[in-house]
Amino acid sequence: MQDISFPVKFQFKISTLSNDFTATDASGKVIAYVKQKMFKIKEDIIIYSDESKSKINYQIKADRWLDFSAAYSFFDENGEEFGKIARKGWRSIWKSRYELIDQNQQPQYAINEENGWVKVMDSLLGQIPILSMFTGYLFNPSYLVTNSQSQPVIQLKKDPSFFGRNFTLHKVGTMNQTDDDRIMLGLMMMILLERRRG
Repeated sequence: MQDISFPVKFQFKISTLSNDFTATDASGKVIAYVKQKMFKIKEDIIIYSDESKSKINYQIKADRWLDFSAAYSFFDENGEEFGKIARKGWRSIWKSRYELIDQNQQPQYAINEENGWVKVMDSLLGQIPILSMFTGYLFNPSYLVTNSQSQPVIQLKKDPSFFGRNFTLHKVGTMNQTDDDRIMLGLMMMILLERRRG
């Protein structure tokens, strides 16, 4: 996924039971098809080159059983680990916080939810009949990827939609091109986790 043309869109499929989604670049070209294996005790995500699922480019695997503070490692097509994403445990209760860690086990980027109130309001109104159908249009969380100097590089935002299945990534700063894959895989894993949380 090097030399990604932004904005990138994540579109979840609503016709399957699993959390599958397609990533497309600014030209509409599919750059990844993400499939979450179902009924696994430990998360196992496969990233294919496209919707034909003929070529596996990456895998993301959890380091432990389902856990609030699990880390999720990134593996290339040769099975080599080149980074991971870790949720910041109890600090993520109010506003979601994650760390992207490089191949040397050093924190490299942070992912932070921009406004915790959006999730709170979405959860509250989601309990009210009829109104719950429209929360996908009203409340759209966004997340910011920042580098070690706290400078923003990527923003991921949920697009208004009935089923809450569309997300857009915008490049808002500069980043090392060799980090494209690590950042993209981190956001893919994060959005799978956040959608499950609600």
